Amino acid sequence: MRTCVIFNPAARGEKAARFRQHLAEISTQCTLKPTYAAGAGRALGAEAAKEGFEIIVAAGGDGTVNEVLNGIGDVPEALARVRFAVMPLGTVNVFAKELRMPTGFTAAWNVILQGRETTIDLPEAEYSAGGKPQTRFFAQMAGAGLDSRAIDLVDFQLKKKIGGLAYVMAGLKALKGPLPQIVATDGKETHQGELVLIGNGRFYGGKYPLFPLADLRDGLLEVSVFPKVNFQGFMRAGWGLLLNQLYSSGGAKHFKAESIQLYSSLPVLFHVEGENTGQLPAKFSIRRNALRVVVP
Repeated sequence: MRTCVIFNPAARGEKAARFRQHLAEISTQCTLKPTYAAGAGRALGAEAAKEGFEIIVAAGGDGTVNEVLNGIGDVPEALARVRFAVMPLGTVNVFAKELRMPTGFTAAWNVILQGRETTIDLPEAEYSAGGKPQTRFFAQMAGAGLDSRAIDLVDFQLKKKIGGLAYVMAGLKALKGPLPQIVATDGKETHQGELVLIGNGRFYGGKYPLFPLADLRDGLLEVSVFPKVNFQGFMRAGWGLLLNQLYSSGGAKHFKAESIQLYSSLPVLFHVEGENTGQLPAKFSIRRNALRVVVP
């Protein structure tokens, strides 16, 4: 199968360094497309789809995964014929964890070469930017409120040094100011909170099952609305996760829907896959069985 690997040649970290050591080896088995600027993964994903590659690999973190995925989605009919694969090289790699992709290079590359696939649902966010309608696909998760503010506050130089802990520190900073209320509605249920999280898969922020009832193939998004985000709320959510009782003691409202709309009376950023994408209002919906992914 014709395979293309899209990667960031300037990525830091031990996993990225090990990957670069294998570039000469895998160059005989695939086509390599290094990114040339921030956001270039999307253009390269579209380029690879137009060139007819059967497997397109995003080698990087969740941000790279999202860029390449959207590049494939930019090409008409490409989602129906391309197998999307992930080589986890980033800080958190939530989607790779959801797919149970190995973290070691050799094991992950062997999975990709075998090309075993499954089909999962593909969520998308619809919003407006610059007065024009926009669409952004995502594979794993989206959110607005505290976490999107924290992403906006992340010190990326610090992230290079301490990894995921930089997000924790940014989250503590985000708690210092007032957070606007966000309304989440599917037309049947309506809830308000300072943090709204939307999951296609079960995991958030690593291997934390913040969406315990989520299913990549059920045609539904799982929505978690946290009415108040403070120390007490964090303790309740942590206790719920620890006891596997997030729904009963986590302090959040949960529901599942094919489509969900988020809006606020104040400006609020939203993110997909941990990267801020636009401002509310936004509609999140799902395309059932629309994404072919390579899995172990």
